[in-house]
Amino acid sequence: MEKLQYDYESVLVVSAKLGEEGAQKVVDYFKGVIERHASFKGVDDWGKRALAYEINKETEGYYVLFNFTSDADFPAELDRRYKITDGVLRSLIIKKDEKEETAVKTAKLEKTEE
Repeated sequence: MEKLQYDYESVLVVSAKLGEEGAQKVVDYFKGVIERHASFKGVDDWGKRALAYEINKETEGYYVLFNFTSDADFPAELDRRYKITDGVLRSLIIKKDEKEETAVKTAKLEKTEE
């Protein structure tokens, strides 16, 4: 039986202490992990930003948003890898709401028809 596929997005905050090159290596690593285990849709690099509050005595981090489609088991494995990787300050993985995506697509379609 085929496993159900769901849309996910994940925000990753990488330590600014790694520098731009070090942060890019971490991002490339996770992009590769996602590409191997899921259908990768895209990455949105938000760049270096101030943190809302201090984390491990750091006030800045590199923010990255990943979009992908996978079965329900993969996000738990991705989260485990986030937690054991040096340089990752925070991460969040959410399953996209199908109703919200349908509403956004409908709104875009209506806008183009006008």
